[in-house]
Amino acid sequence: MSADPGLDLPSSAGGVRVERVVTSGLFELDGGAWEVDNNVWLLGDDREVLVVDAAHDAGAILAAVGDRHVVAVVCTHGHNDHVNAVADLVAETGATAWLHPEDRVLWDQSQDEAPGGELADGQVFTVGDVEATVLHTPGHAPGACCLHVPTLGVLFSGDTLFQGGPGATGRSYSDFPTIVDSIRERLLSLPEETVVLTGHGDPTRIGDEAPHLQEWLDRGH
Repeated sequence: MSADPGLDLPSSAGGVRVERVVTSGLFELDGGAWEVDNNVWLLGDDREVLVVDAAHDAGAILAAVGDRHVVAVVCTHGHNDHVNAVADLVAETGATAWLHPEDRVLWDQSQDEAPGGELADGQVFTVGDVEATVLHTPGHAPGACCLHVPTLGVLFSGDTLFQGGPGATGRSYSDFPTIVDSIRERLLSLPEETVVLTGHGDPTRIGDEAPHLQEWLDRGH
C-alpha cells in the first residue's frame, strides 16, 4: 500500500512522472467476491497529479498524492475494485471523478453518488506539460477506457490489456470479441515500445503483446 516511484519510466521535461500505489481489497460481481491487488497510477509533477483508478484505500492514495493538487480522478471502468475509494478521495481533494457513461451500470452497483464527469473517446487531460488522451476500449466492461500519454510513451490500460492478453470477459457486461476488437484497433496500433501500465500485476509493452493476438483468438479468452 505504498507508493512505488522506482518504475523505470521517463519523466517529461517539466518533471511529470508516473508513480504506482498498490492497494488490496475485494472485487465483487455476480454474487462472488475475490481478493485482489490493484494498481493505482499517479501521473503528475511536484505540483499536480492525475489519479487513475481509486482502488480500496483512499488513505494510501492520499499519502502518495501529498500536498499536490488532484486535477482529476479517472476511472478506467466501473468495477467496484477500481472505484471503491473514489468517494473518499473526492471528498478529501475536491477533485472530479470521471467515468464513461456506458459503465454507470457497474458504477451504480457500489456507489451512491454519480461520477462528476463523463469520459469521452478522444478527451484530453492535461497534467503539467503532458497530455493524456482517453481511448474508449469496451469489452471488459462496456465503458472501459484507457489513457494514452505519448510524451512518456505509456498507456494506462485498466483491465483491458495485461501481460499475457486481454482482461477477463467471463462475467456480466463483458464480451470477448469486443475486447479483442478494442485491443486490435485501438491499442496494438500504438508504438511497439509503449509501456502498458495495467490495472493489476506487472507492466508490459505493446510490442510484447501484439505477436500473440492469434493465440488469444484461438483460446477464446
